[in-house]
Amino acid sequence: MAGGWAKDGAEQEQMESTLEDAVQRARSQLPQGESLEVCEECGDPIPEARRKAMPGVRLCVVCQGELDKKHSAFSGYNRRGSKDSQLR
Repeated sequence: MAGGWAKDGAEQEQMESTLEDAVQRARSQLPQGESLEVCEECGDPIPEARRKAMPGVRLCVVCQGELDKKHSAFSGYNRRGSKDSQLR
């Protein structure tokens, strides 16, 4: 239910757009190309099973875990800026 100046269906459009942004962000972070045999960060060997499972992998499991922790702090921004969603 839209209120004020918002058109009907505005909430659904906002949710879909936020979801599309999240999917696009996730796709942009997928590795591409040929996998490396040693980690870019620490130089440790990357196991063959990991290279086969994740084509284009560039980091070992430990370094990838650290990178994932840094990226998990990301939170999408609120497009509408409603008070209710900012209070969560």
